[in-house]
Amino acid sequence: MASIFTKIIQQEIPCEKIYETESEIAFLDISPWSYGHTLVVPKHEVAKLEELSVEEATALMTSLQTVARAISNAYDGADYKVLLNNGENAGQEVPHVHFHVIPCPKGFFFNSRNRYNYAEGEMAQTGEKIRSFLK
Repeated sequence: MASIFTKIIQQEIPCEKIYETESEIAFLDISPWSYGHTLVVPKHEVAKLEELSVEEATALMTSLQTVARAISNAYDGADYKVLLNNGENAGQEVPHVHFHVIPCPKGFFFNSRNRYNYAEGEMAQTGEKIRSFLK
């Protein structure tokens, strides 16, 4: 059965897309830990990082770096967390490898229990803000 991320990749479920290559996609998390929280996902569905080929992992890291730079720049050079939950015991909820890029602007306190909700139209504005730093 296809993961929710594969359904997003196949455009069966909508997303606020930030970045896409032939082999990766990045989109906003719908329940972010901070505004701009983005997921970077390989299009090849595997549960764990080590299941990717070296070439796939290299491409994923390149996309991760590109997206992380854009997020940092979009939030005035903010620091950020890069998080990988690799397996169920590590907290992975979707069995499709993915990295979280979580902006941590000054004064931000990370608490994994605190999630935010975007207001109407705010997700699209956030996506545009980040995408503008990819150009």
